[in-house]
Amino acid sequence: MFHILVVDDDKNTRRLLTAVLEAENYSVSTAQNGEDALAVLDKTHVDLIVLDIMMPKMDGYELTTLLRETNNDLPILMLTAKHLPEDKHRGFQSGTDDYMTKPIDETEMLLRIKALLRRAKIASERKIVIGTVTLDYDSFTVTDFSSGEKQTLPQKEFLLLYKLLSYPGKIFTRIQLMDEIWGADSETGWETVTVHIGRLRKRFEGWNAFTIESVRGLGYRAVKKE
Repeated sequence: MFHILVVDDDKNTRRLLTAVLEAENYSVSTAQNGEDALAVLDKTHVDLIVLDIMMPKMDGYELTTLLRETNNDLPILMLTAKHLPEDKHRGFQSGTDDYMTKPIDETEMLLRIKALLRRAKIASERKIVIGTVTLDYDSFTVTDFSSGEKQTLPQKEFLLLYKLLSYPGKIFTRIQLMDEIWGADSETGWETVTVHIGRLRKRFEGWNAFTIESVRGLGYRAVKKE
């Protein structure tokens, strides 16, 4: 499940965008301005930002510039009432990937988001291929075509493995994985992540395509072996 951060100072806009995105099976976090968005990014893994420009404390231009200056290439879609050519030029100059003006066409916005995720090489076809192994999001299956072995995973285990293998080499904290897979409001403890990681290691201990590593004091990462 891809995670999208909606940043807009208007409460009704945040609610609308959240409803539209969740209906398309995206998970959504929200922030009221750039400073709040940075706080979310610090503790939650995000795949794409939908970003307003005119906001207090830190506006959309400032947030985008800051992210790009720190080599953060997270896909950004600016969604704003500022429609003049110079506004759009400034948006792209600050580093946004795409730009739409309000009022939005919801279908067009969703198509643009899918295109941004695809360009960011985030398995938009809902499959991940690691060597001879394929993870199929729609069936929760992991298949090794070299051996013919196929496993159907419980939902949480599959989503956890899918998230790790979507970003091989990237370290995720237990809290990030907990919020992403179980939800920020879940009463389940972070120890659940450790249990599920153990199950995944047991399932795939004889597979050659990937492994899941613990990074002491930080969390977990998936490493491609082929």
